[in-house]
Amino acid sequence: MKIAVDFPSVAYREGPQQVLALASAIEQIGYDEIAAFDHVVMGYPSQDRRTIYPAEMPILEALMLLANIAAVTSKVSLSTEVLVLPQRQPVLVAKQISTLDTLSQGRVRLGVGVGWQDSEYDALEEDFSTRGKRMDEAIDLLRSYWQGGRIEFRGNYYDSHDMGMEPVSPQGVKIPIWVGGESPAALRRTAQKADGWMASGVTDEQALLCVTDIQRLAEEFGRDPAEIGFQLMLQPPPRSDADKLFYANLDAIAERAAVVNAMGFDWTSVNATAVFQAGARSVDAMIEQLEAIHARIRTEVD
Repeated sequence: MKIAVDFPSVAYREGPQQVLALASAIEQIGYDEIAAFDHVVMGYPSQDRRTIYPAEMPILEALMLLANIAAVTSKVSLSTEVLVLPQRQPVLVAKQISTLDTLSQGRVRLGVGVGWQDSEYDALEEDFSTRGKRMDEAIDLLRSYWQGGRIEFRGNYYDSHDMGMEPVSPQGVKIPIWVGGESPAALRRTAQKADGWMASGVTDEQALLCVTDIQRLAEEFGRDPAEIGFQLMLQPPPRSDADKLFYANLDAIAERAAVVNAMGFDWTSVNATAVFQAGARSVDAMIEQLEAIHARIRTEVD
């Protein structure tokens, strides 16, 4: 089982050098991947606006962050967990991801989702109501551009005629695309179009049911279910004070990692923002705790 670290934007408070020092340390510790989560803006709460996180929460832009991390690492893979693809212009995303893959020498894994925050779509002047349909089309459009050559793509939402995008990156059209979300549409999208599924915020029972559904749907689409990978976040983002203590308890972390591994997931992810919330209140403290977490997980599952 491979282990990703969901990178903590809160590290910016100690300056850009400490952000990069944390990324370098994560690679040196031996984690398999550094992942960036995605929100461009966060809405303040109102009577008719859904909010989950405070608008003041610091968030570094995902692709800019990964580009900086790519420059100070050489082995660890780089991913988004997950990029809200339909609120972004997909041709530009294709270029950004291809460039990141080129400059990191083929280390990119793209996680995508449709998101939940309609006010963020409004701020970016994209249509929230069509995000699922546009997501399906955008995935195909990304791959069209990544394969190189002359691109001819005609869709209901996106059109590209006689266009080229060079250079083709090391992975090219094989840059892995993983889908997040547990809705029926997300499961169908994974089974039909994606290389893997990223799960977070679900119970173990829900996660296993989703895996079963994806594998069944993949067969219906004529795909080999064994070609689809699966990732389960070690613990969902904490919502209570008790949850915030999880990453301070190495025994609990090891036990949970053993469960995720036994469930057959190829990947898990450690939420470093939650490590900060659990008491590691500086970059140096996060590095120390992430090293201890990695050692315990590897002892438990290897």
